[in-house]
Amino acid sequence: MLLNLKNVYYQTNSKIILQDVNLKINQGDWITLIGPSGSGKSTILKLIANLISPSRGTIFYQDKDISSIAPAVYRRQVSYCFQQPTLFGKTVEDNLTFPFELRKQEVDSQKIRQMLSLVDLDASYLTKKKSELSGGEKQRVALIRNLLFKPKILLLDEVTAGLDEDSKHIVNKLISSYFKRNVTILEVTHDKSEISQAQHIVKLEKDGSLK
Repeated sequence: MLLNLKNVYYQTNSKIILQDVNLKINQGDWITLIGPSGSGKSTILKLIANLISPSRGTIFYQDKDISSIAPAVYRRQVSYCFQQPTLFGKTVEDNLTFPFELRKQEVDSQKIRQMLSLVDLDASYLTKKKSELSGGEKQRVALIRNLLFKPKILLLDEVTAGLDEDSKHIVNKLISSYFKRNVTILEVTHDKSEISQAQHIVKLEKDGSLK
């Protein structure tokens, strides 16, 4: 088993967001989380990404409590993509060279250009300032930044929300290609077309429990 949430609770002050969540994820799964707003879908992703910690319960990654794994090591294997993409530095190139610099590896310019082409962006985008990009272009750059080094698990928090149909198609095509390369996917979406094609649906109730 790749990931195991056991009796996970999360609350802020007196408000319970998640309660007694048990979820097992195997390598090669594609799980789609659905449920009403405020049911804790994004909270589950943040817990799995180790951005926040459970109030109670334990999350295991390959049978190890994720709290015992160095965050930098863990986040290279479990990659989180936000609904609102966050780009840093000044240019697209700043964002796409960063994963290499983080690993103290020589920047592979050819690989970067190949990844750009997978999301219908050419090499001229490398010098573009992040402020010049549309929302769909920002999301595509953020996604390939996360995928330059293939993770074991890809966490997707409504990454196609607000995108036009062309951008949505490009993003979903890239995600599907990585799923075929044995990347495990856990996504949150409200998109009816994506839900209709989901491999396995997990529903969160309004009270933060799993159905």
